Amino acid sequence: MKFSRRIIGLASAVGVACAVTAGTASAQEDKITVRSIPIGNLKVLDPIWTTAYITRNHAYMVWDTLFATDADGAIQPQMVDSWETSDDGLTWTFTLRDGLKWHDGAPVTAEDCVASIKRWGARDGMGQTLMDFTDSVEAVDDKTFKLVLNEPVGFVLDAFGKIDSNVPFMMPKRIAETDPNEQIEEIIGSGPFRFVADEWVPGSEVVYEKFEDYVPRDEPPSLAAGGKVVHIDRVESVYMPDAGVAMAALGSGEVDLHESPPTELLPMVEGNPDVTLAPNDPLGYQLFMVINHLNPPFDNKAARQALQWGTKQSDYMATIVGNPDRWQECGAMYGCGTSSESHAGEEPVLTLDVERAKTLLEEAGYDGSPIILMDPADNSTLHPAALVAAQSLRRIGLTVEVQAMDWSTLTQRRASKASVGEGGWNVFVTNSTIAGISNPLIHSFAKNCDKAWYGWPCEEKVPDLIRNWALESNSDTRAELVDQIQELNYQNVTYIPLGQYRPVVAYRKEIQDVIPSPSLFYWGLKKSTD
Repeated sequence: MKFSRRIIGLASAVGVACAVTAGTASAQEDKITVRSIPIGNLKVLDPIWTTAYITRNHAYMVWDTLFATDADGAIQPQMVDSWETSDDGLTWTFTLRDGLKWHDGAPVTAEDCVASIKRWGARDGMGQTLMDFTDSVEAVDDKTFKLVLNEPVGFVLDAFGKIDSNVPFMMPKRIAETDPNEQIEEIIGSGPFRFVADEWVPGSEVVYEKFEDYVPRDEPPSLAAGGKVVHIDRVESVYMPDAGVAMAALGSGEVDLHESPPTELLPMVEGNPDVTLAPNDPLGYQLFMVINHLNPPFDNKAARQALQWGTKQSDYMATIVGNPDRWQECGAMYGCGTSSESHAGEEPVLTLDVERAKTLLEEAGYDGSPIILMDPADNSTLHPAALVAAQSLRRIGLTVEVQAMDWSTLTQRRASKASVGEGGWNVFVTNSTIAGISNPLIHSFAKNCDKAWYGWPCEEKVPDLIRNWALESNSDTRAELVDQIQELNYQNVTYIPLGQYRPVVAYRKEIQDVIPSPSLFYWGLKKSTD
């Protein structure tokens, strides 16, 4: 099942009205179909190549994982049936469960998993760290593979079962052998839904159908773990760039579910007895500003510190969330409410000092050149956050050029290390689930310098501290290391946290048993047809 990149060009040719009605053809009338509004426009289909949440959500439909995180934060087996560890803690042996098939009918093999682990380990921060501790990963037989470490570490299952980007999804060997720096061109998984490639219209609609040969686990569903029992036949994910049109479609029943309803438009459905608003994640999200450390003026630490002192978290939170019961100021790099919560070095993150920021810009020699701020205009959370960022930057004396684009374009452009004059960028605002940043190993900025995430910060002392944290078992010592890591990152201004908030999901009364999760799962979910 290969797709052609030529169909990207169809996006502008298909209107929203077509997207709303296309899936109602008589051929589909006898199927239980859920029509949903996704968090954004799906352009990139490879969840290893990008950390974009729209791609992560797509991937959970199509692919499966060796292990998964349950609602209590514990790691549970998913594709794996059993595993054992040698007495010295160096050799981990995993056996796959019976009945695993790819969507093309081929059996899932250990070699597929080995290739998938290697590709993920080349891209993901936690995966890279695991590979640093790995001597080899190889198949033993069709259903068994082993991981041999060079030092015993306790986060192997945490790495394989991480819930957030980049999730180590298993792919067929021929696909997983794609260069990690190139996007895959074939979408074949073993997950509970299959991607219907010939119905994908970028910029309009993505379709998934139940994979009839999927064998779920026996356990009840719990966050990303447990049995992925599918009670519906088809999901039609309809992209509507106009937020008002999207909310109206939910209110009228044209769609069943909205994965990320914008806060300012919630009043459109809050009084509607046919619509439920429910929290999708108890810890929520961290909003943060990504800074390009390669391009002037923010290749200068003083200029980055100016951004820090010029930031006021409540400006962002009041704008994108509003309701004070659903947000908080938080200076913890790894999130408030997590085991790695720290307050070390947080003063400049939580304190607005405009005059100090202006002085730092002068020290940095800022010459008035425009700051390129990328604005994902179709994202109901990040677009207003980008506008707040523009105001904040101007407040401290920066000249700002806001460049609007859709979120999918931003997720591709952010990979560019080009200068501003050659299409590069300076800053953008994004977010992460707290689950996805809750400790030094899984945070977006777990890696540094040439291996760093977008923005490419470089603080050479941090990697050794993170390695020590990974090897340490004493919780008090780990806390001390977290303090040091956070303080160094804030001194270097690796990035800027902008607050912590808890969004909601909205769905019609016909929808039941939605699993609370930062990534909306369509297994377990039911739709009444009465």
